[in-house]
Amino acid sequence: MTIAERWREVSARVAAACERAGRAAGEVTIVAVSKTHPAEAIRAAAAAGATEFGENYAQELATKAAELAAGSPPLRWHFIGRLQRNKARLVAGRVALIHAVDSVELADEIARRAGGAIQPILLAVNLGGEASKGGVTAEAAPAIARALAGVAGTSLDGLMTMPPPADDPEASRPAFAALGALRDRLADQLGRPLPVLSMGMSHDFEVAIACGATHVRIGTAIFGSR
Repeated sequence: MTIAERWREVSARVAAACERAGRAAGEVTIVAVSKTHPAEAIRAAAAAGATEFGENYAQELATKAAELAAGSPPLRWHFIGRLQRNKARLVAGRVALIHAVDSVELADEIARRAGGAIQPILLAVNLGGEASKGGVTAEAAPAIARALAGVAGTSLDGLMTMPPPADDPEASRPAFAALGALRDRLADQLGRPLPVLSMGMSHDFEVAIACGATHVRIGTAIFGSR
């Protein structure tokens, strides 16, 4: 299948998952994860209708964004990896959303590097307790969310998670449901909406949509294997 064909298939699956969940298809943003794929692949996805692209590495994002800046319609970039503070200058103020902030120190650096813009961010929550992944624990999330909400120059818009890998998509459901419940509690505690839930990838995004995902991060199902 071509990238365009895979994009159309993923879009149809997202729409069907939304219908099953009683949601409008427009409630879910497909972030096409283009890490390690060349600019030509991104152009092909954009020609098919993709507008939101996710990258895991700051330098790679900056390079691709510069190379593709002349495209129409303009692309919206998401930083979805673990951002090192010394790389914040490459993405802060330049992307639609930074998905994986897990410390106040990182948020402060993002704000400092955003060039006066308000940078939307998400709090990364590690619900699987995996040492290899970043993110805060569910227990630590309330205190860190309160601190992040007070960082001028950023906007805490919601939460993200990445469950432990599993062959069965349904294995991700408990983590997705837990993130939604945590988001609701934090929104109540903060007295402000946290509209974004970034969760779900190529193998489990339909389950994530059933659990309330607003952003699904899909790479292989669109671009093929790396």
